[in-house]
Amino acid sequence: MKSLSDCLTKTTLATLMSAIVLSGALSSQVKAQEISGVEVAEQIVINDSQLQLNGAGVRSKFFFDLYVGSLYLTAPSADLASVISSDESAVRLNITSGMITSDKMRDAIIDGFDDATDGNTTDIQAQIDAFMALFSDEIKEGDQFTLLTSKVSGVTAYKNGVPQDTIEGEAFRQALLKIWLGDSPAQTSLKKDMLGK
Repeated sequence: MKSLSDCLTKTTLATLMSAIVLSGALSSQVKAQEISGVEVAEQIVINDSQLQLNGAGVRSKFFFDLYVGSLYLTAPSADLASVISSDESAVRLNITSGMITSDKMRDAIIDGFDDATDGNTTDIQAQIDAFMALFSDEIKEGDQFTLLTSKVSGVTAYKNGVPQDTIEGEAFRQALLKIWLGDSPAQTSLKKDMLGK
């Protein structure tokens, strides 16, 4: 006959094993969420900066998903002014469609800067031109662009994890964020998703 202590030990062990399995399942869910076939990380670390996912959504056109846009901040916020003025943030674009070419991406970003500045890009035109050079190479489905913004250093662009260039200037940095988050964003629903609304 089993002693009470044996039963308790087995029950405790079973409970502990269940907790471990459940914990593992939860932690895997915390690490990433899937949007339009893209695993969106809950946290990213770039240049020793740890940023948390604030929100993510899909940029679509004519019923086609073009890319998944994600916004990362040092602390979650739905307040646009706080996001724009934050010391560090990152916008990540995961390309999900072969419809996006380097030419189309450049055209979209030029239009985005025009909308973000109410058509007054003169003061940041040199930075925009430098930024456009980042999209001269072929863009393929599965490519990932990460745009790390910093009040100190400006905007550092990464393609598939490889640093491309850093473009300085606070006015440029804010205009870049406003492409997705400003009054005339690339897509209103994506803006809301990135702000976690």
